[in-house]
Amino acid sequence: MGEFELLESIRKRLPSPGSRVKLGSGDDAAIVVPEGATATSVDALIDGVHFRREWSGLRQIGHKALAVALSDLAAMGAEPGEAYVVLGVPPDLDEAGCLELLDGMAALAADTGTTLAGGDVTRAPVLTLALTVVGHAAEAAAFVTRGGARPGDALVVTGELGGAAAGLLLLESEAGAAPFEARSRLSPHSDEKLDRERLVVARQLEPSPRLGEGRALAGLGATAMIDLSDGLGGDARHVAAASGVRLLIESEALPLASGVAEAAEAAGRDPLELAASGGEDYELLAALPAERLADAVARLDADGAKLTAIGEVAAGEGVEIRLPGGRTLSPRGFDQLG
Repeated sequence: MGEFELLESIRKRLPSPGSRVKLGSGDDAAIVVPEGATATSVDALIDGVHFRREWSGLRQIGHKALAVALSDLAAMGAEPGEAYVVLGVPPDLDEAGCLELLDGMAALAADTGTTLAGGDVTRAPVLTLALTVVGHAAEAAAFVTRGGARPGDALVVTGELGGAAAGLLLLESEAGAAPFEARSRLSPHSDEKLDRERLVVARQLEPSPRLGEGRALAGLGATAMIDLSDGLGGDARHVAAASGVRLLIESEALPLASGVAEAAEAAGRDPLELAASGGEDYELLAALPAERLADAVARLDADGAKLTAIGEVAAGEGVEIRLPGGRTLSPRGFDQLG
């Protein structure tokens, strides 16, 4: 497999560029003519750290790499624009495998209106992907940061929580076995149980960036927002610190994904703790003016999305996750270097 032949094969499979892209992949640099303001984020995924090839198909890995990068744009309320990809190819990955990975990325790019505008290919000891994504808005003030939450705001979360962590528990419980789908065909479990397992495994392997929800919440006046990549507790701390406020979260209000309770029970874990501290859900946590809460729930419901009120913003600092009976849960999350 030659570098230039692979790059040419990749270019032939790329979706059509967006209207802002005047020159895409194939030259020394892409040329983009934006209107308004841009938001830029960088992410990296490494085999054995962020995914495992024995668990994931190459198409799934490509999808996940772009999805987690776009999730940062969703948290800003941005419209997705361009993505730039660096692919580190290990010795055991051939050209067909590289193109399969790209197909997963390209499918999500087409679904979200993202242009794969360029990047690079290099050798690497393990499969590595580094992505830079650029989002757009009419003006800088239209982006939502972590730093605007105010006392009295309502705290809301999109979708459901704990699914990705439950999926990881299930995959880890079968470490070294055949891929999940192959195991499931031989499983004695009922179809209902298998359906729950497939759902939580999909949340881990194929997350969905909440781009539409992010833009809707920005338009409804969200004062602060973050995507839940490292767990609700840990990411809530970032919002509290950036905004100079205290976040009060009611654990009983957390919308648990189907299959979380069963996975937690099998692993001897509390499902509420799994939902509050497990990472990679890539849902959005947002602060909204309390008077906009009903409008926001109705708007997202009309769009086929789910929004749940889980607490409020108060004066002070830090995060308090309240459990039934007056107890509290320590706001933990995943630390990349911990």
